[in-house]
Amino acid sequence: MPRKSNAAPAPAPATRTDRPLTAADRITAFCTATRGFPKHYVKEIAAGMTDTALEDALGRTLGVWGGSCGPNELDVSFQGAGLRIWASWTIQNHHKATPILAGRATLMLAREVYSIRDPQDQQLRLF
Repeated sequence: MPRKSNAAPAPAPATRTDRPLTAADRITAFCTATRGFPKHYVKEIAAGMTDTALEDALGRTLGVWGGSCGPNELDVSFQGAGLRIWASWTIQNHHKATPILAGRATLMLAREVYSIRDPQDQQLRLF
């Protein structure tokens, strides 16, 4: 006859339910993928970066391949080639899934999130 244990039962594994990504989820995934970017490129961000320089810096930050996930966290995968970022609330196959950001869209979001100006842009600041 098995002995009774006084230990609490093991918690049920966290289930991940798929749901559509919101705009905030996209920004969270982007910030997760580029976590090291603002730390390594402080001077460049302050001075402004051309599209070419920004593309190179983001490619180096994203690297060959990377990812991040956890309980109640987005599943984020990223790749420097093509500046591609995938995100989902469930585990995904990046070979079949479409990236949420790629190329120019990644550059534009970097400019927005990290307030990076383009020194070649002649538009005056409005604020």
